[in-house]
Amino acid sequence: MRKTFRGGVHPHGFKELSREKPLALFDPKGEMVFPLQQHIGKPAKPVVKKGDAVLVGQRIAEADGFVSAHIYSSCSGTVKAIEKRRTLSGDLAECVVIDNDGQFTLLEGVGVRDDADVSNQQIIDRVKEAGIVGLGGAGFPTHVKLMPKIPSDIRYVIANGAECEPYLTCNDQLMRTQAAAIVEGLELVLRLFENAEGVICIEDNKPEAIEAMRRACSGKRKIQVLDMQTKYPEGGERSLIQAVAGVDFPISKLPADVGCIVDNVGTLYAIQRAVRYHEPLYCQCFTLSGEAAANPGNYIVRDGTSFAELLEASGGVKSGVTLKKALVGGPMMGIALGSLDVPIQKQNNGLTLLAVDENELSEKERTACLHCGRCNAVCPVGLVPQYMADAAETRDYERYEKKLYGLECIQCGSCTFICPARRPLTQVFKQTKAEITAIKRREEAARK
Repeated sequence: MRKTFRGGVHPHGFKELSREKPLALFDPKGEMVFPLQQHIGKPAKPVVKKGDAVLVGQRIAEADGFVSAHIYSSCSGTVKAIEKRRTLSGDLAECVVIDNDGQFTLLEGVGVRDDADVSNQQIIDRVKEAGIVGLGGAGFPTHVKLMPKIPSDIRYVIANGAECEPYLTCNDQLMRTQAAAIVEGLELVLRLFENAEGVICIEDNKPEAIEAMRRACSGKRKIQVLDMQTKYPEGGERSLIQAVAGVDFPISKLPADVGCIVDNVGTLYAIQRAVRYHEPLYCQCFTLSGEAAANPGNYIVRDGTSFAELLEASGGVKSGVTLKKALVGGPMMGIALGSLDVPIQKQNNGLTLLAVDENELSEKERTACLHCGRCNAVCPVGLVPQYMADAAETRDYERYEKKLYGLECIQCGSCTFICPARRPLTQVFKQTKAEITAIKRREEAARK
């Protein structure tokens, strides 16, 4: 049987729109905007000023603390401003704005192969210097993940190649074309954990990627490829750990606490580029897809590129189609964009253009809970969404958090997808988590 996890749903994948489109480097012509907050943790601090000339791969902002990440220019040109600009969250955020000269001149030394032996500490240092963050969406600084308290306790380094979100296919193409580099990145990470084995997890709807990765792993004693059952959210960190290691863990713990390190295949590729080519993270693979996209495809995009410019260059919205919604990421966990005139950040992996949202939640479609239990059956964490929603709507936060463990929700959207009553469960849980977090912050501030 295929490896899998508890619960989950089977939305239509829509992978056929872009899965055969090879990765193509996109070089933007317009100005480039680099938010200083492109990762979990403290925003980076700018190290350039207005009027400075910059090159591709040059650091323009440095990490401000342990949980933070450097930011690098993906174009050559001149710093136009350091100012607040609109970002994908809809908020104004401090950004470095660069006038792109269109030459994309590389900083000397970047991209040159270096096969010299490196120590474990040098691997971590180069990952940190490269500003690498998790490319599966969360943006957690990777060097922090590679430094657990007890490295000898790590049993599995899991390469996440599941790519379970509908429409997204860039990791599929990356695994087909850069399998050897991904495996080399995984080997570099495994050097840090003497007792660990590498497990590359790929959903079984990607046979070409599975075959490419197996060829690249041939003869590698500590690495295996697992073809996983195609099911959402297979690519979630907890889902993969449950499938591979057979363990569950509360949100208060990290994967390292249960002996696992999970890295997206794109992150492992970035690690290989950083250690072997001294290349910082300034671009990543990206899918533009959806029924409203004129030409769905896979790209290597440069950080700071405008979503609007990429869409226009790809052919824009399909003729005769009305764009209903643009999502950063896929339809299950993606963030709706109010405007496309915002920059792509390094943890973004897709833009999905929906022409018709069949699961659109409108007031007239919702009904009272039917108590059918479907939401409970599909929850990959084993929660009870129907009771969580009741507690959230009555603002019984004590019950929500302490008895129903509502803060364990990973907001994957499975319960909303399966609900026949069309209840906006995931949206309610996101709002409730934000409210509980705000209350705790106010209480902590009051105690001080």
